[in-house]
Amino acid sequence: MSAITTTPPGVRAGPREWLGLAVLALPTILIALDLTVLYMALPQLGSDLGASNTQMLWITDIYGFVVAGLLVTMGTLGDRIGRRRLLLIGATAFGAMSVLAAYSTSAEMLTVARALLGLAGATLMPSTLSLIGTMFTAPKQRGLAIGIWGMSFSLGTAIGPAIGGAMLENFWWGSVFLLGVPVMVVLLATGPLLLPEYRAPHAGRLDLVSVMLSLGAILPVVYGIKEIAKDRAVDGIPAAAIAAAIIIGWLFVRRQSRLDDPLLDLRMFADRRFSGAVAGLFLAAITLTAVMLFFTQYLQLVEGLSPLRAGLWFLPMAVAFIVSSIVAPLLARRVRPARVIVGGLSVAVVGLVLLTQLGAVSGLAILVAGCTTFAFGVVPLLALGTDMVVSSAPPEKTGSAAATSETGSELGMAMGIATLGAAGTAVYSSELAGAMPAAVPADASATARDSFANAFAVADELPSPLGDELVGAAREAFTAGFNVVAAGSAVLLIGIAVLVVAVLRHVRPFGHENEPAGDLTRTTP
Repeated sequence: MSAITTTPPGVRAGPREWLGLAVLALPTILIALDLTVLYMALPQLGSDLGASNTQMLWITDIYGFVVAGLLVTMGTLGDRIGRRRLLLIGATAFGAMSVLAAYSTSAEMLTVARALLGLAGATLMPSTLSLIGTMFTAPKQRGLAIGIWGMSFSLGTAIGPAIGGAMLENFWWGSVFLLGVPVMVVLLATGPLLLPEYRAPHAGRLDLVSVMLSLGAILPVVYGIKEIAKDRAVDGIPAAAIAAAIIIGWLFVRRQSRLDDPLLDLRMFADRRFSGAVAGLFLAAITLTAVMLFFTQYLQLVEGLSPLRAGLWFLPMAVAFIVSSIVAPLLARRVRPARVIVGGLSVAVVGLVLLTQLGAVSGLAILVAGCTTFAFGVVPLLALGTDMVVSSAPPEKTGSAAATSETGSELGMAMGIATLGAAGTAVYSSELAGAMPAAVPADASATARDSFANAFAVADELPSPLGDELVGAAREAFTAGFNVVAAGSAVLLIGIAVLVVAVLRHVRPFGHENEPAGDLTRTTP
């Protein structure tokens, strides 16, 4: 039996817990780094592997979909077999799958490797967050610890493009995946020394039927949404897949409500903090991922920057993430979290409005200013929402609660690519079709409309004046798609702000002196 060691409720954590937090930040940094590095490598790997636009979308988001499908299972499994044990198992698997991804020889092989990375990542993410809930039980310390944990994601965002860009200038695209190996080695070496073990007392067996139903509820809807986004039509097999997912999801919910020890305790959703925060995190992740994807491609393909120079332009946005991750929990000690979140979302909308004015020749000023403002404003929702999710669950359910939070975020990240990303791509294709130079052959025209990167490959095969004209039209078309993504994201953030006001306005400041630890839902007298 695993030992159970945890900080007593309300007791302040000591130096060992803070050192343990630094260890827990490592896999979080890696997850962010792995995503942003992949964005930087997309143009190269797409060309080297001969990947179509659809294959590139799968390579990008299959990781997030697999993670989303398995997080609830892995979070509950960690509660039952030990959160530290699951973390270390996942770290070993993640390092091995990083090597497999690095040496992939086809788009199909890389897609499989990314799926296996998602399987390993599903063990890492809920373990890190649930262990923070175990180690930091005083509300003020927990809020700051989760803010630092969120900041580590921003750090990965900052160093990923810069380091990845440097590697892409000197090595092949697969080298960026090898960055995960030393990170996992450090985690495996220090985790047993600094991290406590926790497993839920009287934990039951994992219900395999529930596991299969949870996968059946997510994967078909993923397939359906991707196919509908690609074909821009709701019919046939994709529509049937979504309908099947809804039915399976209903069966999953029904089974969970009847089990004595369910895979997902649905009673957690009765807490407005929990359900409201999970919904907000899901919706915010949609906008964050779509904006990041188009930001990266704009730097490399519209501005024509090298991977290294493009990576360096991530730094202002990453600094905004880091500063906001620390400031938001401190403000939430004195101001109701809903006010902090809504204020931040208002700032983020201003940044997105700036991005709707971006043009193909407007330069970097609007791009960097808009994305940095957006990043600073969206972080309070991410940091404070995550704290609400963790604090709303009893200790034995923290892993499951953390997994549910991460499921919403990961599914939102993947959905951002499959929905807003696909919408931006559709605008690109439509705009380029209308501006396509008449002399471009029909087959070359179809290839160029398939993806922005393909337009450059096609232009290289055309006479210089015609190729330049095609590239200019493609840049304008891509920027129009980015404008639409920014506008859609702004509308979505306004909707999130309304949701926060409606559902979370009664949540009290973190660590309120008259508020018991872990109870943040009472209204101020």
